[in-house]
Order: sequence, then structure tokens, then C-alpha cells
Amino acid sequence: MSELEGVLAVYKPAGFTSHDVVAKARRILGMKRIGHTGTLDPQVTGVLPLCLGRATRVVEYIQELPKEYVATLRLGMSSDTEDLTGTITESVDEVHVTEEEILEVLQQFTGVISQTPPMYSAVKVDGKRLYELAREGKTVERKSREVEIYEIEMLGMIWNDTYPDITFRALCSKGTYIRTLCVDIGRALGLPGVMVKLTRTMSAGITADHCLTLEEIAEHRAAGTLQDHLIPADQSIAHMPMYTVMEEKKKAALQGQRLSTRFVSPEVKTAGHFRLYDLQGLFLGIYELDESGSIAPVKVFAQM
Repeated sequence: MSELEGVLAVYKPAGFTSHDVVAKARRILGMKRIGHTGTLDPQVTGVLPLCLGRATRVVEYIQELPKEYVATLRLGMSSDTEDLTGTITESVDEVHVTEEEILEVLQQFTGVISQTPPMYSAVKVDGKRLYELAREGKTVERKSREVEIYEIEMLGMIWNDTYPDITFRALCSKGTYIRTLCVDIGRALGLPGVMVKLTRTMSAGITADHCLTLEEIAEHRAAGTLQDHLIPADQSIAHMPMYTVMEEKKKAALQGQRLSTRFVSPEVKTAGHFRLYDLQGLFLGIYELDESGSIAPVKVFAQM
């Protein structure tokens, strides 16, 4: 079998780290060149795009795109990990909150917000991951950072004995900690909060509908039909503008030479990465308009 190439949308099961999924995929597919596009905690389920073969070269661009989650927040208790895998550190006897109050507070989190990464996270401080320090019983100062919540909406509210469980959907930027968002929503309501459940429903435009389970991947690999389920590398970065190079300059483009903008249609006028194709629609690679006003290669994909 020839090596597979493209983006494989996996539905990550609970109990697996993102690295576990990559390792499992390597065994199923018999290939080493696989990269994932954004870490999910072991208990989190949902969309995990894997880049196979040369498509690993677009991982960095897919990672930058928005992600969507459905989370359940429990008001009335908190933990040291900000989810139910940790030790409960605070709880209240009673919770008095209305649906209207929750809806009002949720809307306060739309837009650019500041988050402090949780101690149980993969962020590095002085070369060591925070969760490693947390396991040693250490707490260190973390720099807050800005993330963006594009959309947030409440999907439901049920009372779980003393505490209400709030389910909400959030469309957000890369680097958003939904656990921390749950805690901050609780704090805005004057209550401790903890994340009970989390599912990633979309990553880089890829939804759960596109995903295969690990079992389905194994079945398609055995049947030789897996390539039909892969998203081509250029389609996975469809947010980048698309341009066509003239036939007489195709070879120069593939050799990594700089080109004048007049050899590309439509004419490139704005800075930033774009996808370049030949007249037959073959994806040549990712290019950009450089400071000199020429078109320069960033990553060439097609071969001469």
C-alpha cells in the first residue's frame, strides 16, 4: 500500500491522550509520519484531526483555527484540576441561581478575555510543564493570556441534587482552556465551579460528522478505503486565499523561486499566506507576498 496523505478526522474516545491516539493510528496505518492538531485531555472526547504523511506540514496552520466545544459546568464546587478528575477543594451547601442570571453572565464572556492557565496544564514554565509541578505539590505564578470567545450559548440546565449542571457551547480561539472558562463563569456568579464534561465538536471546520472512530479507521485500512475518507491537505487550509500561477512560471514556483505578482491570478495585493495552484488545479503549495513585493514560497507540496 502507498503511504496515506491527508487529514484524518478521528473521534477521540475518553481515556486516551492525544498522543495515545497518534500511537494507535501509527500501529493501525503502519506509518510514522502522523501529527495531531491540538491536545485534548484524556477524559475529553471529540474531534481530533490527524495529519498524515506530507499533510503534517499543515499542522501549524490547522492549529491556529477556531475550535468549538460543548461543556458541562457544575456550580457549587471546585477542584484543584478545575474538573472532576481532581480533588474537591471547595463546596457550598446551597446554590441559588436563576437561568436568567446564568444567561447574563455567559454573554459577559463573549469577545477577548484574559485567562490564567490552570496548574494542571501542559504550559511550560522554566522548561517544566505545569502539570508536572502540580503533581509535585507546587504552585507557581502563571502569566495570564488573552483568548477569544467568538460565540457562547447555554444549551441546558439540570439540577444534580444540590448543584445545577449548566451545559453550554463555546466557539473559541486556539489556547482557550474550557476548564478555566467554567471556573471563571462560576466566579462571575459568585460560586465555585468545576467542569464535569467536555466534548470538542469542531476543530478547524472539521465536525464530528467527518470523524471516524479508531475501530472504523482499522476497518477502512483493512479494506483499502481509508484514502477516500481523508481530507486533502489543501482543503484543510481552505481559509487561505486561492491563487493560480501561469503555466510558464509553474516550474519556477516549484523550484522555490520568487515570482512577480503579475504571473499569478488574481493579482496578489495583500500580505499573508495563500494556496497556489497550476492551471489544471494541482495544489503546488503555500506561498506569501514578501516584503519586497514578490511571491515567495513558504512550503512547496507538488513535485516536479
